[in-house]
Amino acid sequence: MSSSLSVKEQQVGAAMQKYQAAVDDFDRQMARLLGVNGTDLRCLEVLIGAQEEITPRIIADRLGLTTGSVTTMLDRLERAGYVQRTPHPDDRRKVVVEATDAARRRTWEMIGPLVEESTDAVTRDFTDAELDAVERFLTRATALQERHTSRLRGRD
Repeated sequence: MSSSLSVKEQQVGAAMQKYQAAVDDFDRQMARLLGVNGTDLRCLEVLIGAQEEITPRIIADRLGLTTGSVTTMLDRLERAGYVQRTPHPDDRRKVVVEATDAARRRTWEMIGPLVEESTDAVTRDFTDAELDAVERFLTRATALQERHTSRLRGRD
């Protein structure tokens, strides 16, 4: 890390790197147990976390993929029983993609214990003000990461 960073900034940076590595390791194990690759897993995360109708175009945009590669991925996930495609209710040229109940159940079996334990193991000892600061930090770090991911995508 740059020597212009304070000791505390360096410690936070190192902690973030270790956390990201732990998340990556967990995701790899989830993908392995589901029998999918990392991109397929990210697609399932998008679908399971969606609050709106998700189309293949939305998946392509969120994952930085072509619509052709999304179609191939959805074919794979559909064969595995993890996604279903249905006609869009308002535009017959489009389809809506959803995670199946089986996908939701299998992923929750793996991630549920982590989510449930996180309250006791991570957040319980922090005040609301401290959690607000953590949320602000993560929101800013996420926005920065997304900007630089877009920058790298533009280098094709």
